Amino acid sequence: MLELTHRNVHNYFKINGYHLNAADLCRVAYSYIKEGDSNEQAIGEFLLDWFDNKEFIEMKTSGTTGLPKLVRLEKRAMIHSALATGDFFLLEPGNKALLCLPVQFIAGKMMLVRSMILGLDLDVVAPSTAPLALNTTLYDFVAMVPLQVQNSIEALKNVKKLIVGGAKMDASLEEKVLPLKTEVYETYGMTETITHIAARKVGENVFTVLPNVEIAQDDRGCLVITIPVISEDPVVTNDLVEIIRENQFIFLGRIDNVINSGGVKLIPEQIEAKLLDKIKGRFFVTGIPDAALGEKLILVIEGEKQDFAIDFFDGLGKYEKPKEIVFVPKFKENQNGKLLRKGSLV
Repeated sequence: MLELTHRNVHNYFKINGYHLNAADLCRVAYSYIKEGDSNEQAIGEFLLDWFDNKEFIEMKTSGTTGLPKLVRLEKRAMIHSALATGDFFLLEPGNKALLCLPVQFIAGKMMLVRSMILGLDLDVVAPSTAPLALNTTLYDFVAMVPLQVQNSIEALKNVKKLIVGGAKMDASLEEKVLPLKTEVYETYGMTETITHIAARKVGENVFTVLPNVEIAQDDRGCLVITIPVISEDPVVTNDLVEIIRENQFIFLGRIDNVINSGGVKLIPEQIEAKLLDKIKGRFFVTGIPDAALGEKLILVIEGEKQDFAIDFFDGLGKYEKPKEIVFVPKFKENQNGKLLRKGSLV
C-alpha cells in the first residue's frame, strides 16, 4: 500500500459543500489570498504551503510556555497525526466537521489536514466566540477552545463529538457539558507534538494517548513523549504527571508553576482544584517573593473585591492556604485564550 503524501486529497473530502482536489484547492487558495478576509487569507496561505514542493511547513509556537519560536513541522508527521486522530475518535469518510478555529495556529491547520486526509465534509466559518450561533447543521466532529464551548452549550446538541483544547476547561464548564449527549473530550498537546497526543473524556481525570504514542517520566516527574512517526527525538515537557499505565496519565500541573514556600513544594493546579466549587469566576494561585519563605502563596481572583468567611480555606492543607488574596480587574491572556499567570499580576 502506497504511503499517503501531502498531495493526496481524499475522494470524500468537501469544503463548504464542494468536492475539491489538490488543484482546485490551490485555485481557491489564490482567490482567498487576493479577495478573502483575514481568516480566508490564512487558509489560502496554508493551502499553498501544504501543496508546495517542500516536505515541511514552518510556524511559530503560541508562546504559552516561553517566548514564541519558529518550528518546522514535517508534512508526513502531520498526516500521521491526522490518521491517529481519526483512529482514536473513530472518524469515517464523509463525517461532517466544522472548522471554527484560526488557521494561523496548529489546531486550525490540523482540522484542514484531517479533513483532506480522512475525507471529512468540512464547513469553514470565521473564528468567533460563538461559532454555532444560528447554525443548525448536525456535526460529527468539532474542535473548539473553552470560551467557544461556554458560548455554545445550547447548540452543542447538534454536535456528536467535540474536542476542546488551547486552554484548560474549568470545573464549571465541565458541569455544563456533562449532561449533554455530546461526547466532549479535553485534549493534551502542543505545537511540537503537532496538536493533541492524548485526550480525556469530560468527567474523567485520566488522559489516554493516541495510537503510536509512548509516554514516560523524566527525573523531575515531567512527561516525556515519544512519537517515532512525528519526531525523531522525544518531546520533553514541563508538565508534572502521574503515569497510570503505559498509555494513560493524570496531569498534575506545570513544573514552571510550582511554588517553593519555606521549603515546601506546592502545585498550584492541585490547590486550585480544591477551590473550584468555592469561587465564582476565574482565579489562580501563584507565588510571589517573600523574605521569610522565599515564595509566598497568594490567591489571585479576577473581578471586584469580595469578602470570604473565616473558614473559607478549611478544605486546604496546612501549607496550601494562601497568605494573601489579590483582586485583578481583568486577567491577561495569550492569542489562544490561555491565561498568563505572571502577566496578570503586572
